[in-house]
Amino acid sequence: MVIRARARARTRSRAVRLAAALAALGTATLGLAAPAGATTGSSEPLDYVALGDSYSAGSGVLPLDATAPLLCARSTANYPHVVADRTGAKLTDVTCGGAQTKDFAASQYPGVAPQLDAVKADTDVVTLTIGGNDNNTFIGAILACGSAGVLSGGKGSPCKDANGDKFTKEIDDSTYPALKKALRDIKAKAPNARIGILGYPWIVPAKADPTCFAKMPIATGDVPYLRDLQAHLNSAVQRAASETGATFVDLAAASEGHDACKPKGTRWIEPVLFGTNFVPVHPNALGESGMADQALGVLKLG
Repeated sequence: MVIRARARARTRSRAVRLAAALAALGTATLGLAAPAGATTGSSEPLDYVALGDSYSAGSGVLPLDATAPLLCARSTANYPHVVADRTGAKLTDVTCGGAQTKDFAASQYPGVAPQLDAVKADTDVVTLTIGGNDNNTFIGAILACGSAGVLSGGKGSPCKDANGDKFTKEIDDSTYPALKKALRDIKAKAPNARIGILGYPWIVPAKADPTCFAKMPIATGDVPYLRDLQAHLNSAVQRAASETGATFVDLAAASEGHDACKPKGTRWIEPVLFGTNFVPVHPNALGESGMADQALGVLKLG
C-alpha cells in the first residue's frame, strides 16, 4: 500500500508540473550573415517585413523586444532579426505570439494594428510562419496528448484514440484555405516582394524515445500521431505557397534530429518540462537561428 501511495504521489506531482508548463504554453499561444547592406540590386537596404505567430516572434527567447506589445512576447533573437542582421535589411517586425491568419486583417489585441498594415507596395521581402494557432491546432494537440500521456503512464495511443482525424480535418477544412487567402492578401499588397512562408520545425522525433517521457509526456503510440499531424500542417502550408506564388521554406530536413527530445545545445524546440525557455514547445535561440539559415538560403538573401 505504501508503494502504491508513493506511485500515486509521483503521478500527481508529474501532472502538476505538466499542468504548469502547459498553462505557460497556453498563455503564450493563445495570448500571447551576408555583408551589411545586401540589396536587390540597388544601394538601398532590403525593405523586409516579418509577419506571423510565436514561431516567428521567437516567443520564449530572451531578450524581449521592448518595442513590441508585451502579450506578443516577441524576441530580438527571433529569425527575422537574425535575417535582418545578416543582410543589413531594414526590418519591420510585427510578429506576435498567438497570431492566427485572421490577425493579418484584423487587430489581434486592442491597439495592435492588423499585421498586413506593415506590408507596403515597395516591400522587398516578407517572411512568415502561420497556421499552427488556427483552430488551436498546436495547443489543442499538445494539451490533449500531454494530458493523455500522463494519465496512461506513456502507454498506448490515448490521444490518437480519442481524437482520430479531428486535427487534420480542421487543417484541411479551415487552415489551408485561410493560408491561401493570407498569402494572396500579402501578394496583393506587395506584388514584387519575395514572400517566404516557413514550415514548422519538428517538435517530436520520428520514433518514440522512452527517455524523453519525463520532458515530453507523450504516450509511445501518440508520438507518430503528433509527428504526422505536424507533417500534415506543413504540407498544407506548402500547398498554399505553391498555389499562390509564395516560396515554401521547408524545415523538415534541417530540423531533423533537433526535436524537443534532444539535449540542450542540440534541440531547436524546448520540451514541455525542464526546458530553458519561459514558453515551452517553442523554438529556442538555436532553433530561431536555424530557421533563419533556411530562410536565407531558400530565399537567396545571403
